[in-house]
Amino acid sequence: MTSLDSTRPVEDSSAAAPILALNGVCKSFPGVRALHNVSLTLRPGEVTALIGENGAGKSTLVKILTGIHRPDEGVILVSGKPLVCSGPRDAWAAGIAAIHQETVMFDDLSVAENIFMGHMPLAAGGRVDWRKMKARSRHLLKRLEADFDAGALLKTLSVAQKHLVEVARALSHDARIIIMDEPTSALSAREIGDLFAIVEQLKKHDCAILFISHKFDEIFRIADRWTCLRDGEEVGAGSMADVTQAELVSLMVGRAVDQVYPTRQAKWGAVVLEAEDFSNATEFDGVSFTLHAGQIIGFYGLVGAGRSEAMQGLFGFGEITRGSIKIDGKPANIHSPSDAIRAGLAYVPEDRQVQGAVLPFGIRANMTLASLGAHARHGFISYAKELATTRKFGQRLSVKAANWEQTLGELSGGNQQKVVIGKWLASAPRILILDEPTKGIDIGSKAAVHEFMGELAAEGIAILLVSSELPEVMGMADEIIVMHEGVITRRFARGEATAEMIVSAAIAGDDTGHGAAA
Repeated sequence: MTSLDSTRPVEDSSAAAPILALNGVCKSFPGVRALHNVSLTLRPGEVTALIGENGAGKSTLVKILTGIHRPDEGVILVSGKPLVCSGPRDAWAAGIAAIHQETVMFDDLSVAENIFMGHMPLAAGGRVDWRKMKARSRHLLKRLEADFDAGALLKTLSVAQKHLVEVARALSHDARIIIMDEPTSALSAREIGDLFAIVEQLKKHDCAILFISHKFDEIFRIADRWTCLRDGEEVGAGSMADVTQAELVSLMVGRAVDQVYPTRQAKWGAVVLEAEDFSNATEFDGVSFTLHAGQIIGFYGLVGAGRSEAMQGLFGFGEITRGSIKIDGKPANIHSPSDAIRAGLAYVPEDRQVQGAVLPFGIRANMTLASLGAHARHGFISYAKELATTRKFGQRLSVKAANWEQTLGELSGGNQQKVVIGKWLASAPRILILDEPTKGIDIGSKAAVHEFMGELAAEGIAILLVSSELPEVMGMADEIIVMHEGVITRRFARGEATAEMIVSAAIAGDDTGHGAAA
């Protein structure tokens, strides 16, 4: 068994020779030491889990492996030979491919075009050999047991199918080292099972897989080995068979995290929001609930249940075909997000990179984007006011950055999410909609966000929480509303339901006779 006090695993002399080995890798940016003396070994036919909190250095390590950054010190060996990357093409040529949390592809192009983008086979005269490209694409898709054609437009595929296209793209480069960065964050349970089946196929073909996830159930299900980073340094590595979740959590955060969900004494105030028969033509129907100041209502359901769409409808997105909203007992006419903001609502979306943030902007510019009027003086934005607000919420949410002007796109996913949450808190909302607020966030940051949610509720802010993580809903919500195919099927008070009861209502709808009674 590997000692958790050791920074390196005991090597198995019978194990296959590494495909990839990092030794003593260091990387610094102005004011930030991202990696220090990090080592990592990947072997054929194995999945290695890379774990660590946001800001631990995982993203920087991936960027070094994929040729985006060059290390300041250290050696990278691929099949025993030194690798020096001057760009991503060198990483591709060395057989290294990455599948990221946010898919980066072209919706209006075909599957085959996406698979071979940047290295399309050419016929005589330098023209694209479409026949060969489609044939090779079909071969790759057949290997992955995909249920769609190479000629299909990418925008017609599901998120899970798009991940398959990314795997096929990696295989089209003859990649033997595949990095999966939070690949399951937008997948249903069935789709996750399909993805793991693909991982098993890749293992049989002697690929080495670096699997990055904050979900421990996934790590213990799919990984053979683990490496843990904390504050840019490797703090442990070894076999998954020889470690417990509690030990890994302790390594990640440098302490035990025993209580992820804070103990709350719910003290509700007056009713602040009432939704009655709230409906959309296609996404949700007859959604009704009452929300009090200081209350947290959790919405749970499977992919396609209509939870996010209902929240977007409350915030002024989409057409409402029936129903009404009251705020403080008075009818509210919300037809746009600006109407919602004026009514005291704030919405932290699930897709932070597309709907929640402007990645080329700095932290300060993003943090005050929803409250510019409060930061203006005589028609001009006050830098001092913006900076004070950014410091206030940046420090309260423990945003890790070199400075408050750092570009948001340079931050880890978890720190981006914290900035998006801070942006809406800066607008001083009375009703806060949180759609998957801890998606892609490590366990230490999750605990901090949950604690913060409890503090906001104690301050009287009413919270609507949408989450696909059942423990989060059960641990944080005062009332749980379960949705299935756009309608509310069950309601549970805090502590009233078991996990099985909630999941049953989400999967099968209401077959218990209790209906959607308030």
